[in-house]
Order: sequence, then C-alpha cells, then structure tokens
Amino acid sequence: MGNAQGLHQGQADFPLSPRGQEQARLLQERWQKEGRRFDLVISSTLARARQTAEIIAQGLGAPIELDSNWMERDNGQLSGLHPDQTRASRPPFIHLYQPIGQTGESQWELYLRAGQAIQSLLEHTPGQYLVVSHGAILNMALYAILGITPSANFIGPRFRFQNTSFATLTYHPGEHRWTLLGINDTAHLPEAER
Repeated sequence: MGNAQGLHQGQADFPLSPRGQEQARLLQERWQKEGRRFDLVISSTLARARQTAEIIAQGLGAPIELDSNWMERDNGQLSGLHPDQTRASRPPFIHLYQPIGQTGESQWELYLRAGQAIQSLLEHTPGQYLVVSHGAILNMALYAILGITPSANFIGPRFRFQNTSFATLTYHPGEHRWTLLGINDTAHLPEAER
C-alpha cells in the first residue's frame, strides 16, 4: 500500500495492496503453468514481502523461511513519508557511510547486510530457492554477487525490480561463480504494468 501512495517505505511495515496481491497471484499462476518449483521460499519479514511469498508458496506447495537480512533498507526518519516531504531536507551529497534519513542504514551498511543475506542463502544445501525481498537490498545483493563496490551519492549501476519482477541466477559452488540469466522479468504482468 505504501508503493501505491508513493511513500518511502523502507522498513515501515505496510501490508500488500490488493493490486500487489493480484500481481503475486499472476506470478504464481505463471510459474505453476511453467512447472517451476522451489525447495524453499525465503522472504523478508516485512508484511508486503511475506504476503507475496505466502501467495506464491501456497500455490506452488513450497515451504517458507523468514529472514530479516532480506528486509528493505532502513530509511530512518524517511520511512512512511512522501518524497515531497523529504526533498528539502536531503543533503546535496551522501557519502558511502552516511545514514539515510539521519538514523537509517548507510549504503555501506546495506551492502554488508546484503552480503550476509547471500552468505545465509549459500549455507542452504544446493537447490532451487526463491528470495522475496525489496529493491534496495536486492540491488546491493546484485552488487555483492557481481563484485561491484557501492559508491557515494548512489553513483553506479541500478538494477530495476518492478513489483513482482524477478531475476534468475545460478550459483556454481565448486567454482564460486554466479551466472545472471535474467533480470526484471515481468512477463506475467499486463502490458500496461511492465
């Protein structure tokens, strides 16, 4: 619901909107038709991700594990506010170690937490895993996977993750090599939402 209102959600715990529920059902139906299976669905503990994970997992018959490492960035005092309310207070330059919203996570802290989330994922036995999470932490997870160091002022690549879009990756443990097969896949959504 926070997305629909255009708010800085961060770790503010907004529920999934009715449209978000429908998008999750569309993705679950697509994967069911494709015969996609997951050994485990790992979800952020925030309601909007957890509810998405529950819809998908129920339809595909997969168990769910909640992991707070996959929560969205802590936006500090920005959480729950509209960008119009925060634009004037945004500093002209944000260094790598500066907390977002005065009390939130810095870009570096988010990057380190993304690394911890990936480490936790790799501690599972090899299998097919679905991570249901949020844009900022997923961006930093891809940074860590692809060997990109975050920069000050949010300079650097940004990976787009529309609601219920997904990236597909394969990990080869013997070589410690990742293969990024696709990103921001939204083929399950109506054309107007892609």
